[in-house]
Amino acid sequence: DGDPPTIGIVRLGAVIGLGGEDHDIVLGHRQIDHLAVQRRRGLQQPLIYRVGLEQARRDMDWVKQLGGVRIAAPPSGATNQTDLSLDAAGERYRALLDIGAEIGVTPQVEVWGFSKSLSKLGEVLYVAAAAGHPDACVLPDVYHLFKGGSSFESLKLMSGRSMHCFHMNDYPAAPPREEMTDAHRVYPGDGVAPLAEIYSTLSSIGFAGTFSLELFNREYWQQDALTVAKTGLEKMQGSVDAWRDK
Repeated sequence: DGDPPTIGIVRLGAVIGLGGEDHDIVLGHRQIDHLAVQRRRGLQQPLIYRVGLEQARRDMDWVKQLGGVRIAAPPSGATNQTDLSLDAAGERYRALLDIGAEIGVTPQVEVWGFSKSLSKLGEVLYVAAAAGHPDACVLPDVYHLFKGGSSFESLKLMSGRSMHCFHMNDYPAAPPREEMTDAHRVYPGDGVAPLAEIYSTLSSIGFAGTFSLELFNREYWQQDALTVAKTGLEKMQGSVDAWRDK
């Protein structure tokens, strides 16, 4: 949209999952891509839940001050929980959306493929629907959809209006999916993800949001940040152009 990127550091607290310790997170672009980091068990307790919401309000206010308009809401703090109630998660997500509507920052419930909760697109869609909020939306990710075992065909069940952003990356042919980690992510087009299929699906469902590059490849960390950013943009644009030229 022509807006300049904003960079800052913020501590974000999980509300959809459980609760706990804050960590600093570097922010880039107008899209802020992480909500979450409290890990203390027991968010179901009213006091802890209220504290979590108060922290979320502060976090979203910081994002707003940085010029951001969106924030990701993954199941941080509940990554090892196998009995997370999707209905309860929907209620928590709605509470985040209500706060976001006041501030002007939209929380996006995010699929995390490695998590034991909200690892599949179907679960995330359920939570978004259970929230029953006009601003409810989901944040898919190429790697996380693969890692969690979601079929990319599932994207055809969505509406483009339910996504503001799509995390772009790719993954190699090896190791096996079960052994793959965030560090195996590579630039779009450098792996085996069916990007052309994904682009076709997103086009057919009316997606008009943002492709946001998300990589955690340790080899890239050793390189100049600007070089990585430029390379990522070129690779992402190249993969889209290759799809268009077919």
